[in-house]
Amino acid sequence: MSGDAVTYARVQFGITAVAHWLFVALTLGLVAFVVICQVQWYRTNNPIYERMTKFWGQLYVVNYAVGIATGIVMEFQFGLNWSGLTHFAGNVIGSPLSVETLVAFFLESTFLGMWIFGWNTVSRKVHLGLIIATAGTAWASVILVVGANAFLQHPQSYTIEHGKAVITSLGDLLSNPNMWRAVPHVATASMTTGLIFVLGVSSWHLLRKPADHPDRKLYLKSFHISLYTSIPFIFLTALLGGLMIDLVNEEQPIKGAIFDGDFDLARREAAEAEAQYGPGNYVPPLAFAYWAKFLMRNSAILMLSVVGVVALLTIKSYFWRKPKLQRAAFWTFGLLIPVPFIAGASGWIFREIGRQPWAIYHVLKTEDAVSHRSAGAMLTSLIVFAVLVATLAITDWTLLFRIARRGPDASQLGRGAPPPTDDEPLYGDDPMYGDQAAQRDESNVTVLEGRSQ
Repeated sequence: MSGDAVTYARVQFGITAVAHWLFVALTLGLVAFVVICQVQWYRTNNPIYERMTKFWGQLYVVNYAVGIATGIVMEFQFGLNWSGLTHFAGNVIGSPLSVETLVAFFLESTFLGMWIFGWNTVSRKVHLGLIIATAGTAWASVILVVGANAFLQHPQSYTIEHGKAVITSLGDLLSNPNMWRAVPHVATASMTTGLIFVLGVSSWHLLRKPADHPDRKLYLKSFHISLYTSIPFIFLTALLGGLMIDLVNEEQPIKGAIFDGDFDLARREAAEAEAQYGPGNYVPPLAFAYWAKFLMRNSAILMLSVVGVVALLTIKSYFWRKPKLQRAAFWTFGLLIPVPFIAGASGWIFREIGRQPWAIYHVLKTEDAVSHRSAGAMLTSLIVFAVLVATLAITDWTLLFRIARRGPDASQLGRGAPPPTDDEPLYGDDPMYGDQAAQRDESNVTVLEGRSQ
């Protein structure tokens, strides 16, 4: 396998995986926020929370739909570019990924579809249960995907039979310490992404909506909830990321040395690996991995600093008495929207780049995991997939921008009128059917008058 083919395959998978993660992180964060809004609506029967549920739910649905497409694109690559990996470890990583496909593409989609079309057909309690079930299946898929990735990072509970990895204990496989250190970190990072998005969009509207605007309360409530809720999640994301370093130093000392900025130690560890596993280049792209770590860590510091300072200023209403301070904070939160995406992408890049040249750490090299295809075929595949993913990303953010800019009135969730009861006229008070109702009434009157004559 030529070096160019391996490079093209790695770049392609890196682009699609990172792009898909950006959709996933926002989806997980937004669905949790929608659950919060709908729970409050169910508890208080406050129409503001209903409008919040519909507005943020519309954004969630759009991002979920396009994100599913990026997931399908990424799945294609396992058979297209990574046949060596699937041939060797398909019996191990295939199980959690197959279950995840069933959960995400069937259970989650089913619950979400019932939630979308169930606004006027099921009880409020059942409707709330549907969005909670949707969120639960979404978060369950995180455990399954990270579980498969944890095997690549720290393989355990397997044996090799006829040149293939076979699971020896499902329980041991699911108790992988790498998995249970990574899952909470991914979960809090996703919550941070969704909350900062809500905070930024709410701030953008608060900059433009006058004090007497009917939707201002909606954005103020969204602002407060996301502001105060994001602080613990940003802190936990950074804390859990730090706790993973001890495990990284133990399992992947080269990656740990890169995180600490000790490139000399990384090279010494690589030399030891070469002596143990044979000739080869065991040094990951040091500068690339280090800058990924730099962006990941400093993005968290930036978010925690900005959000924390503004939260402190709002405690005694000082913030709301200073219009210039408000405008500065709202502008800052709007500009802060890309930061958690940068942090999340950088984290995954560091996690994957740092273990190179291994596809499965100390078991299967990346060059052996790639399909036997020419460099030209790999380059063509890279270009096609990159263009496809870029198109999906642009489509998603264009739709999100338009819906977010238009506000709650742009939401189509729950727009249909509830079905009429025996005590209600056929057309109800829906202005959409006002003309039709009037025409029918007039025609009925005309018929009755004709009969009376």
